[in-house]
Amino acid sequence: MSWVQQPIFFVDFEGSRASGILEFGVVEVVGGKIAGARTRLCRATGRVREEDAAVHGLREEALAQQAPFAEEWNYFSSLRELGPLAAHYAGVENALLKSVWPYPRSVPDFARPGSRTVDWGPWIDTARLYAQFYPRFDSGKLEALVAAAGLSAELEHVATEHCPPDRRRYHAALYDALAGALLLSSLARDPQLARLTTMQLLALSTLDGEKRDALTQRELF
Repeated sequence: MSWVQQPIFFVDFEGSRASGILEFGVVEVVGGKIAGARTRLCRATGRVREEDAAVHGLREEALAQQAPFAEEWNYFSSLRELGPLAAHYAGVENALLKSVWPYPRSVPDFARPGSRTVDWGPWIDTARLYAQFYPRFDSGKLEALVAAAGLSAELEHVATEHCPPDRRRYHAALYDALAGALLLSSLARDPQLARLTTMQLLALSTLDGEKRDALTQRELF
């Protein structure tokens, strides 16, 4: 089955291990299109550094009345049961997610069809995919890739539809998740890339050569 037919959940977090997750954005991608989105602010669990607040615009006192991210266990576990998670430079999101819950419930292993696992990954990583598919692009940064791929106007359109008015910018969780989701969706417009399986996309997203080879060999044999 092509990865295009598989629901994939693009995730972005704002925050750090010190402050906790302060905001999340999740975008469902299926059929090469955005099928849904959700975002929420979250109460800090530690100190929010001034230099971090200057980037993401979130301050501890303004989040004091929000529920903590830890209350989203059922939501994120349910997402992982339905499809693989995706992110831009996924190691960051994976580390933040695991800092709250080291493991999900037993979930399908989309890298090994028919198997189950207790892991949030493997993740689909648009930064790794674009570095391989489009090496001509000068930068792997999210904003630069969106511009290079000609997706800036489309991002503004979907942000108007899905993002809170004061969070329609980079370094806001749902805006960044939408940007990454559009990068992923754009791959589906290339017939050759659209034919890849979910397993192949996951294999191409990992930097670990042994893991990548193991995933590829399993598909071949």
